[in-house]
This record gives sequence, C-alpha cells and structure tokens, in this order.
Amino acid sequence: MDDVVSALAYSFAEAHAVAGRADLQAPYNDLARFILAQQASLPDYLRTPIRAATLGFDLAGLLRAGQPFHAQPPGKRRRQIEAWKNSRLGVQRDLMRYYESLAILALYSRQTEGTATDFQPAPVPAAQAEGVISAPAREIRCGIAVVGSGPGGAITACLLAEAGRDVLLIEEGPFYPLDSCPPFSKEEMVQKYRNGGQTVTMGANKVAYVEGCCVGGGSEINSGLYHRTPPGILELWRREFKVSALTEADLRPHFEAGERDLSVSFMPGGAPAASLKLHEGALSLGWKSIEAPRWFRYGAGGGRQSMTRTFVPRFLRAGGKLLARTRIQRLRRQPGKWLLEGTHAVAGTLRIEAGTVFVCGGAVQTPALLRRSGITRNIGETLQVHPTVKIVARFPDPVNAADMGVPVHQVREFAPLLSFGCSISSPPYLALGMIDHPSWASEVPQAWSCMANYYAMLAGQGHGTVRSLAGFQDPLVRWHLGEPDRRALAEGLLKLGEILFAAGAVALYPSLAGGPRLLGRDDLRQLPRILPNGLARLMTVHLFCSCPMGEEQHRCATDSFGRVHGFDNLFINDASLLCTAPGVNPQGSIMALARRNAMHFIG
Repeated sequence: MDDVVSALAYSFAEAHAVAGRADLQAPYNDLARFILAQQASLPDYLRTPIRAATLGFDLAGLLRAGQPFHAQPPGKRRRQIEAWKNSRLGVQRDLMRYYESLAILALYSRQTEGTATDFQPAPVPAAQAEGVISAPAREIRCGIAVVGSGPGGAITACLLAEAGRDVLLIEEGPFYPLDSCPPFSKEEMVQKYRNGGQTVTMGANKVAYVEGCCVGGGSEINSGLYHRTPPGILELWRREFKVSALTEADLRPHFEAGERDLSVSFMPGGAPAASLKLHEGALSLGWKSIEAPRWFRYGAGGGRQSMTRTFVPRFLRAGGKLLARTRIQRLRRQPGKWLLEGTHAVAGTLRIEAGTVFVCGGAVQTPALLRRSGITRNIGETLQVHPTVKIVARFPDPVNAADMGVPVHQVREFAPLLSFGCSISSPPYLALGMIDHPSWASEVPQAWSCMANYYAMLAGQGHGTVRSLAGFQDPLVRWHLGEPDRRALAEGLLKLGEILFAAGAVALYPSLAGGPRLLGRDDLRQLPRILPNGLARLMTVHLFCSCPMGEEQHRCATDSFGRVHGFDNLFINDASLLCTAPGVNPQGSIMALARRNAMHFIG
C-alpha cells in the first residue's frame, strides 16, 4: 500500500513542479506520509473499500502495461491515472479525485506549513482552567449532560450553568485554543476536523462536507459569517411544521443577545479585493449584493469569536464541568434519569448519569447517537444541506494576498434559492479548484495573487438520511440531488460566471470534470444546463434539518422547543432542529434557537 500511495503522490505532484520553486519540487515523501495518515482517518466504513480499490488500481497496471502501477515508469503511470480519472465508472473517478486532492493540498501547503511530518499533533493544553476534567472517574453524575460543544451545545451549557444548574459539557474532540494552528490550513484540518475533513455524502452526486471535532465544534473552523433567519423562512416553519413562538418578535431578543455576546459587526475599512470584485460585478448587472457581518472582534486582542473564546469560558466561570475527548456511544433510559455510555481517550469506558440530556452534536452526529440508542422516530430522515459548486476566476490584476482574510460579500439577488460568494482562496484551495483543469494548473504557482475561488450556493429540495451502521463507529450519510436542483445549480454556475466576467475576470475554471475553460461571456454557453451526475465537485459547510422541530408529530422529531417527542428530559438543541434549508449561513439561526430553547427550559 505504501508503494502505491507514494507512486500516486509523485505522479500528481510532478505536474505542478516549477523551476525555481523548491517548495513544489521533489522529493514528495511528505505528501505520501500525509496521504497515508489521512487514509487512516477516513470514516471507518470507507477505509477497507478505499484500500481494496487502491490495490485493485495497482494490479490493473498488470493488464495495461504488464507491471503493477507502482513499478511503472512515470509516463505509463500518467496514462493509467488519466484512464481512471476519465472512466465512466464513478468508483474509479472518485478514487483518483481522492488521491489527487490530498496530494495537491499537501503540496501547496508547503508554502505556509513547511514539510513537517507530525500529522497527528498532541492536544494543546487549551485551558488548564478549573472545571476542565482531564482524568475522569469511571462513574460520573450530573444534573444535566450536554453532548457536543459547538454553538448549540456551548450556548446551552453556558446558559444553564449561569442559571445555577449542575451541567457537564461533553465533547468527543480535544480542547485546542482557537489559535493553535493557522486558520483554513492543512494543519487545522488534521487537528480540528472530523475524520481529517474526509466526510462525504453518498449518492450519485457526492457532496463533501466538514464537521468540527474539537471543543467549540464548527465555530472553531468556519468563517464566522452571520445572518438572522429570513422572515419568510420563519413563516414557513410556523405554517408547515407548527413551530410555536417563532415570530420575528419572538426571536429578536435572542438574535440581539447573541450579536452582543459574539461582537457581530461589519468589517472596518476596505473588504478584501476578491470580495469587492464579486460585489462590483453584481452591482454592474443591477443585482443585489450585501456585506455579511461576522462574529469577529476587530482591533487589538480581537479575533473570531468562536465558542472557545466566548461561551466555553463563560460556562467554566459559571461552575460548569467540561469533559473533552469523550465519545458517547449510546443513551439508555432508566427510571428518573438517563445513562450515557461512553469512552474517554485515556480513561477508557465510562458511565454518566444525568437527570436531563441535551444532544447537540450537529446535524449528523446527533441523529447518529439517537439512532444508536434506539430512538428513531423522525430522527435522521430529513437531512438537508446547502450544496455549492465553485469557479476559480483569474483577473488581470492582483486580487489575492497571503493575508487576504475572509471575503464578506454575498450576492442575494436570487435568494433564497441561489446565492453567491467568495471563499477561501489560499494557494492550496486554488490548486484544489484547478484539479479539473490540469492543462492550466501551472497558473496557480505563477499567478495565484490574481486568482480567487467563488461559489454558487443552493437552498433546494435535496434530501438525505443519517444512519448508524452495525459494527462501525461512523454514521453513513446519504443525500440525493434531484434533477430540479441540478438544473438550479447549473443556472447558479451560469449566473456566477456572468458576475465574474462583469467584474473583469479574464478566465474562469468551473469545478466540472472535463469542464471548459471560459474566456468570455460568449463561452458561458458551453456550461451545461443541468449538472451531469457525478461530474461536478460539490461541497457544503451547512448541514441541518435531520431532526426537525415542531408540533406536527408525523414529521417532526421534537416539539417546538427541542424536547424529543415521546421522551421526558431528552432534548436536541443544534442545527438538527432547523425545519428546512434557510438559504443563508445557519449559524445565527442555530445560536438564536439554542438560546431560546435553553431559556424556555430554565423557565
């Protein structure tokens, strides 16, 4: 296996070698080590199939060239890789995409992170604070157990502790400080992402998604862009799901409190140039474009206001207890209490007794835990995401810089169905965006400062499920992208291209396998009118709706305030509760609902 992975790493990296750029030249042993470490972090039900497919790819060389792939000379290796990349068989295309993505990410990350080989860093002692449990007893008792420390769980635990309740906050991942690694880096992916960032929905059109797996959850790894829930979405949830106390007036105090607590504000001074390009292009077409605020404190001593900067310290100061590196396997109902069975990374098996449980693991882990516990009614049946398709744009002048930061403009002309934005555009992410355009990949090391990543995001009708698998730790996530949504995403790709050419782009590279290089508005006619199955690179950072709230018990998992239907003292308080795709970054909705539900519980 090591020889095959090494041969693949060298084959993918050699196409990016540039004279005079030592960081892009051989040797590539560090790339191979990174890929192998990431392979070991895959969801457990994928590890064996990936290894088997890799060995099958190696042996296929015997049929094509009389030698296993890893023993072939470079020219023959390239021909076999191209044959699999362009195969009609999805499994062959996906295997090559997997290895190429990891190799290119590691290669271009050398510019900022060097070639260190420690891909599994030990937890940084984030807070030797009172209340952080490092050596738990095998038996723990508490009044309230909160499982998951992302925005939903951290806010819930904080407010309950400040109300004088006995609260234990449980997190599967380690406790890192926010600044333990550069944001949006390969190192952050290894440290703070679940499965090393290698999570994907299964289906004809796979969607790569990410989850935080550390204290603070997704708040530690996202951009911090903020929106209130659109009024039309709240009305839809009230009408179709019978959610009570969900008017704008009901939620306004919770939005306002969260905005104060997290310093939600607009960027002072000028926005990044790549962000302004999107804004200018939209305005020239007469389309609505806005600056999205962030939960970010500007000025000296500021930074992104993640949970480890805000609600987790507040929780600890209020007397709460934090137990990190602990995976809860299942919940068991006992007379007058709940029993949580789990495993701590050092102490091993443990049992936690709690009078009340709040499950706040996110749209995937919450339904997975409940289903492992035999709680299945309307649980994990209605997962929704905001799928995005991307374009790399090149401009005649610089729009990018090493310290560009987070782009903040979004085009909302076609919201809530479609919206457009600019995403992280560091050289590693630009190189990933160019994978479908190998003939032009050399533009990244030469001209990355004139390039940026842009996306079209859909709030469509796609739907999915979350299932626990017997004998496996990781849940299986399926998601279906129907024909109407594929048409809508194709329309989004076209409109995004119009915006970027209006902004002065000289070349566009859409994330479509075998897709065209676009050099002007007339070339937009080459884009498909419906995204072909399996050929678009789709991803998302927004997942929700897997356990919707409401009084319509035939379709809702919980009541209007997160109590699981049919169970006492069992609550959900995270992204799972959203009833439909909100069409905006869901973080503001999640935090306002978490506060609303916690305050309702406190009474």
